Amino acid sequence: MATIKTNEFRKGLKIQIDGEPYLVVESKFRKPGKGNAIYTLRMKNLIRGTVIEKNYRGGESVELADVEEIDSQFLYRQGETFVFMHTTNYEQYELTAEQVGDFWKYLKDGMGCSMVLWNGNPITVTPPNHVDLEIIECEPGAKGDTATNVTKPAKVETGAEFNVPIFIKQGNVIRIDTRTGDYVERVKS
Repeated sequence: MATIKTNEFRKGLKIQIDGEPYLVVESKFRKPGKGNAIYTLRMKNLIRGTVIEKNYRGGESVELADVEEIDSQFLYRQGETFVFMHTTNYEQYELTAEQVGDFWKYLKDGMGCSMVLWNGNPITVTPPNHVDLEIIECEPGAKGDTATNVTKPAKVETGAEFNVPIFIKQGNVIRIDTRTGDYVERVKS
């Protein structure tokens, strides 16, 4: 297994601790008056999603995680299982609802996604930053209601509900930011 020294620590690095992959979210360097430098890492467990903080002394080394990021395509949902396909070799992967998390709200058949594999097994999937979804159900807006930032709930084609401006109607296509879950704009069709 490949290792990496403390002086190469940086945000976005994927390392392995106690047999599990972690993503470095934040890396801080401190040099006290005496002794070795101290590197403080905030890391997110790529399997469980928990965040930990750990200190390392200068000169220590850690194992790099055997993770691979691939381009995949969402094929379909079958109950609590989501099926994706590797876009290069057409291999299919199944992820549980727990692994997909709240990203199910944005998944449309045929959509391209980024998937993380650890030891050849899928652990997480990330949709594009923005997705266009059709409104299938929403209340009509009240005439004359022109107050700023008035929103209403609207159900989209994936079955999820988002807050949208009052002028949005059934059949409109809207753009949603998948990082925040917020309405961005109405898409011209």
